[in-house]
Amino acid sequence: MLNDLPKWKKFTGRFLPSYRNLVMIVVLLLFSGILWQIDLIEAKGNDPGTKEKARVIEEPDNSQIWEIGPLKMGPQNMKVEVLSGPYKGQQFMASNELRANMELDKMFEKGDVILVGILNDADPARDTINAQDHYRIDHTLLLFSLFAILLLCFGGWTGFSALLSFVFSCLVIWKLVIPLCLEGYNALLVTFLAVVVLSVVIILLVAGLTRKGVAALAGSLLGVFASCLTGWIFTHLFKINGAVMPYSQALLNNGYEFLNISDIYIGAIFLSSSGAVMDLSMDVASGIEEVSIRRNGLPFKELLRSGIRIGRSVVGTMTTTLLLAYSGGYLTLMMMFAAQGTSPIDFINNPHVASEAVKTLVGSFGLVLVAPFTAVVGAWIFSWKNRQNSLQNDAEIAADNM
Repeated sequence: MLNDLPKWKKFTGRFLPSYRNLVMIVVLLLFSGILWQIDLIEAKGNDPGTKEKARVIEEPDNSQIWEIGPLKMGPQNMKVEVLSGPYKGQQFMASNELRANMELDKMFEKGDVILVGILNDADPARDTINAQDHYRIDHTLLLFSLFAILLLCFGGWTGFSALLSFVFSCLVIWKLVIPLCLEGYNALLVTFLAVVVLSVVIILLVAGLTRKGVAALAGSLLGVFASCLTGWIFTHLFKINGAVMPYSQALLNNGYEFLNISDIYIGAIFLSSSGAVMDLSMDVASGIEEVSIRRNGLPFKELLRSGIRIGRSVVGTMTTTLLLAYSGGYLTLMMMFAAQGTSPIDFINNPHVASEAVKTLVGSFGLVLVAPFTAVVGAWIFSWKNRQNSLQNDAEIAADNM
């Protein structure tokens, strides 16, 4: 039927939204604006200065730096010109303290654009400012802009909806999930509710308030709930401390010792896998819808069988995708164990390895379950509609025969 449409209708169907989707997008933009204005985080300490963009205008002085193999220690002094803020155009001496920590240390060269910390009422003639890091904001915006352009060119209006849901997800996590967890609210409940909200917004924005959207949403939420439950059970069985997460110890030492790090770890498990769960549920729901359209009137069992077959073909690759995504982040950890000749028993019992195993397997557990969940819900919804149409046709035939 699509090939019979005029070219202008094909164009508008791709690049212009329906009235229902337009309303949802306007509402989502409104909520995004409200979230942008919310500031629930109350910092424990106040920064007495400002962070500005600067450029190194002379070759840095590296004479006081000690080199110990690949490590460096000591101050790197340089002259910089501030490029933003109230001190724009002024020149300062800046210091970069190296602490023999390759994870955090950085070396600057002439011409580098860097981020500096300047105290209030700083005097360029007598004060030395802090050279903190390379300035990455411009390149971050460039990368995001390229991603947005590619998404819009390829996806049209659907791509814009996906981009909007991406931004909304970032706002929900940064403006709601993180502040509420820092305030001591139950991290499991906060994260689960956030996933529910994101699932509703993303799925309904992409699929609309249709039978396909409802089936995908129901299957996705059931899969996330299964991940949450299995994550809670096996985190306690494995006796995993949430302190295996990066910067968790620093967070506790920064005045947040009341936080339940284990609950935050469990919440992070199903939050990180929720995107793959939504993707799989949408694939299964779309497949069932297509089968129902092509072969109208199929009963529940036939639609369920089709949904299960579709889910089986997707689960394998999605589970492997999740495994590769998690293992890629800990590649150096596995290399260290391999270099030291660590035995398999010690390797598996290491808390970092165990935490990654729980994260990967629990996320995969939810992925495997979301396929049959979505298949059952989708088959019931579409077969119910078919039954309604069949009953209506029977009633019309009976009326004609009277």
